[in-house]
Amino acid sequence: MKKNKKNNVAKLQKFEKKYTIIGTCILLCLWVFSFFTKISLSSINIEVERLNNEVSKQEKTNQSLVMKINELASLENIQAVANSEGLAYNNGNIVIVNNQ
Repeated sequence: MKKNKKNNVAKLQKFEKKYTIIGTCILLCLWVFSFFTKISLSSINIEVERLNNEVSKQEKTNQSLVMKINELASLENIQAVANSEGLAYNNGNIVIVNNQ
């Protein structure tokens, strides 16, 4: 009987060692996977912030250009350019056509 108990205990110890090693390997792999996932997430967040900054700069540039376009397209500016080129605004030449 004693030999059977010793054999059973020895078998259990072998299984326990195998399960302990496998469990340790799984935990180590999960830790490494988690580490690299956090690194990639961090680099993606940095890239997102960089792109957000670029978008905000481009929006400011676009807004500035729209303001310049509106300034150049103002009636006063058009009249000033027309006068400097020798053109005149004549209300008498405007004809209103009614479709009746």
